[in-house]
Amino acid sequence: MPRVTEFVTPETANQYEIVIKKSRFIGHLVPVTSVEEAEAALNAIRLEHKTATHNCYAYRVGLGVPVERFSDDGEPSGTAGRPILEVLRRRPIHNALVVVTRYFGGTLLGANGLVHAYTDATVEVLNHTPLLTCRRMVLVSVRLDYSHYGKFEYELAQRNLAMLDPVYAEDVSFQVRLPEEDVPEFLQSVADWSNGQAECVTSEAEFVGIRPDGGFVLNVWPHAADQPES
Repeated sequence: MPRVTEFVTPETANQYEIVIKKSRFIGHLVPVTSVEEAEAALNAIRLEHKTATHNCYAYRVGLGVPVERFSDDGEPSGTAGRPILEVLRRRPIHNALVVVTRYFGGTLLGANGLVHAYTDATVEVLNHTPLLTCRRMVLVSVRLDYSHYGKFEYELAQRNLAMLDPVYAEDVSFQVRLPEEDVPEFLQSVADWSNGQAECVTSEAEFVGIRPDGGFVLNVWPHAADQPES
């Protein structure tokens, strides 16, 4: 199986409520990194909404071939848990739990109405939650002489690469975070820009979440050192 290099996951937990024929459908979205986390979060939501008519759910945990579980929690078979899961699959969203809590409003919706309601509640909570695009990235530490600093500053700006944690001492040192697949080309460019005089040290690749504004979120997948495909 090819190595997973990118996935999408929620940045934060969130909830969003819709009302259909007086029934309240509260979509809860929780980022998780293990089945144990997903089950613990599910139990917490069930406890918080123990008077609800139903707490239907689905989650996907892991990369490549994720663990997937779902439940209709008393709704007619196939009308709640699977529609929630199908939304997560279509987006696709990894390492996430969605629970849709229903407080019955007195009007039966029918099978088709339930499928649409649970689907819509899941879509809405996803649409109202910031999502991260997570990529395998490497931190490259660079050390160079001041005579090359101007060249590096210009070249990095041209490539929209930020100088992280610069230190100005007898020479200049800083770090650059970039996708794993771009590292060989970057190291060659560093050699070219410095006439082979700059020193580089690369870190192990890890999954880093990238916000729409370009900001980074670290430790989005703590199992990166393991086999992330399984």
